[in-house]
Amino acid sequence: MITRNNIILKGENDRAIVLDYEYEETSTPLPVVVFCHGYKGFKDWGTWSLMGSALAKAGFLFIKFNYSHNGGTVEQPIDFSDLEAFGNNNYSIEVRDTIRVLGWIENSELPVDRHQINLLGHSRAGGITTIVTAKEPRVSKLITLAGVAHHAERFPDAKGIEEWKEKGVIYVKNARTKQEMPLFYQFYKDFLQNEEELTILKQAEKIKQPHLILHGEKDEAVLVSEAHDLHKASPYSQLKLIREANHTLGASHPWNSDRLPEDLRQAVQCMVNFMKGS
Repeated sequence: MITRNNIILKGENDRAIVLDYEYEETSTPLPVVVFCHGYKGFKDWGTWSLMGSALAKAGFLFIKFNYSHNGGTVEQPIDFSDLEAFGNNNYSIEVRDTIRVLGWIENSELPVDRHQINLLGHSRAGGITTIVTAKEPRVSKLITLAGVAHHAERFPDAKGIEEWKEKGVIYVKNARTKQEMPLFYQFYKDFLQNEEELTILKQAEKIKQPHLILHGEKDEAVLVSEAHDLHKASPYSQLKLIREANHTLGASHPWNSDRLPEDLRQAVQCMVNFMKGS
C-alpha cells in the first residue's frame, strides 16, 4: 500500500487544492477513482479515508482532494479555518477545480490507466461531477453518491435573494462545528451568469458515459426523489437505492472505527461492481 498525503496543487485564485492518493503496489496501470467532497465537506471527513482504502484494496488508485475554496487551508485541511474563502466559493469554481485535478492526473507519474478515470461525487459534488462528466471525455464512468439534482431550488426565495443582495452575505450554521459560515452574494450571481452550464439535469442529458446513482432511501438532506430525477435525465444511468440509508450512509465525523458502516460498505461494493463491469 502506498499513500501520499497532502500534495498541493494550484487551484482557483491561486488557492491550494490539497490532495492525497492511495493504491496497492503494482506493475501495471490502475483504474482511478477521484472522490469529490460535498458542501461543508473535506477529503478527510469521517469515513472517506476508509472508503479509499477499501477501493485501493479492490484494485483502484484512489484520489481525494479538498476544493480550493472549501474553507480549509494547507496548514489546517480539516474543518474550516478560512471562512472568507468558504464564502467566496461557488459551483463554477468547483467545476474548474475538478477539471484541474483531471489535468494533474493526466500529467502525473502515477501508475494510472488514463482510459479508466472514474469520478465519484458525494452530495453537492454529485451535481458538480455530473456537470464535469458532461463536458469531459477524460471521465470514463461517473458515480454520484447521495447526489443533488437541482441547484436552483437550493437558493432562498425571492425575498431572501433580495435581502442577500442588499446585505452581500447570508450565514449558514454548521451544526457540528457551531460556526456561522458566510455565503457571499457572488455565489448566486455566478449561478445566474452560468445557469445553463450549472443546471444539473440539463448537463446530465448530455452524458455519454455509464453513470451509477447511489442513494439512501432515508436520506434526510437530499431527498431520494432527486436520485429519480437524475436517473430520468442521465441516459446511461442505473439507479441503486440503499434501504434505510441516510445521507452519509451511516458515517459521521469523527469516525472512531476501522470498519465502514454497513450502508457505506454496501455502497462501496456497488461501486466496485459498476467500475469493474464492462
